[in-house]
Amino acid sequence: MPITYSQAGVDIDRGDALVERIKKLARPTRIPEVVADVGGFAGLCALPSGLVDPILVSGTDGVGTKLKVAFAANVHDTVGQDLVAMCVNDVITVGARPLFFLDYFATGTLELDVGEAVVRGIAEGCKLAGCALLGGETAELPGMYAAGEYDLAGFAVGVVERAKMLDGTKARAGDVVLGVASSGLHSNGYSLARKVLFERMGLGIHDEVPGLGRTAAEALLVPTRIYARAVRELLAAVPAAVRGLSHITGGGLPGNLPRVLPEGLGARLDLSVYERPAIFRVIAEQGPVEEAEMRRTFNLGVGLVVVVAPEAEAAALDALRGAGEQAFRLGDVLEVGADVPFEDRVRFDR
Repeated sequence: MPITYSQAGVDIDRGDALVERIKKLARPTRIPEVVADVGGFAGLCALPSGLVDPILVSGTDGVGTKLKVAFAANVHDTVGQDLVAMCVNDVITVGARPLFFLDYFATGTLELDVGEAVVRGIAEGCKLAGCALLGGETAELPGMYAAGEYDLAGFAVGVVERAKMLDGTKARAGDVVLGVASSGLHSNGYSLARKVLFERMGLGIHDEVPGLGRTAAEALLVPTRIYARAVRELLAAVPAAVRGLSHITGGGLPGNLPRVLPEGLGARLDLSVYERPAIFRVIAEQGPVEEAEMRRTFNLGVGLVVVVAPEAEAAALDALRGAGEQAFRLGDVLEVGADVPFEDRVRFDR
């Protein structure tokens, strides 16, 4: 008897049905530069007009083991925003405007409602970033994933004029380091967070986390903030004063801030100047996890760092706060010896 692709585990009709749903979700993210709608073999997007010596900027990432929390909670409409955020927040660190985003969604058996929820989150992330959901790929791969699980990856492309590109080389000792608050864990350190909450503390996914007033699912699935609008407002307010931007992801402040500082420069930070989100206190106390390990694993409440000239501190803070962000002075840039290891170039007062 003949066998079909569907009997082998791949349902083409279901994939086509998801594409139709995606088209409706992608339409509101369209920007003027988009040339064609979702559904073709390739996404088409023109460069914005009037740019002088434009440079394309790209970033790619995934969501990591935060997906395991989404599977357990059966909540799928937030990890899409995480995916966009992890890519776009990298692209904007060079001063680029995000133009478009494409995703890769792979699963063993395609569930339409789950796939639509994931892409709904991606579309919401694109709207927050001001970029277009230009296309993507949905792959049904029988035998590759456990039942009810999937993987996500994506990439963003932006553009910046060469003369306006931020590369960190303009930073000087005495510059001010500003912190922009995260919404929580964002999308890093989840292997450690899950070990503490679910193994050490013995919590279930829908159990309330002591001291938080929220369930584990609610605490762990807070979407990653997208800083594109805030950076746009910042660069409009003090374009010549911004020395560097650092997206704080895996590696924390010690592993990310030095990436936008020239050799011979580091930073002195005071983590007592802002209120650390309570989820980090729970992880540190209940692990227990030492402070040094917390600092190099998590963002600890700082999702973006801005290095600015000291005379622009007040204006930069006003711009970030005016864009809806919590922003604060975090420290200063200082000289360090040439023999100081990369991971020791950030020093902490507290």
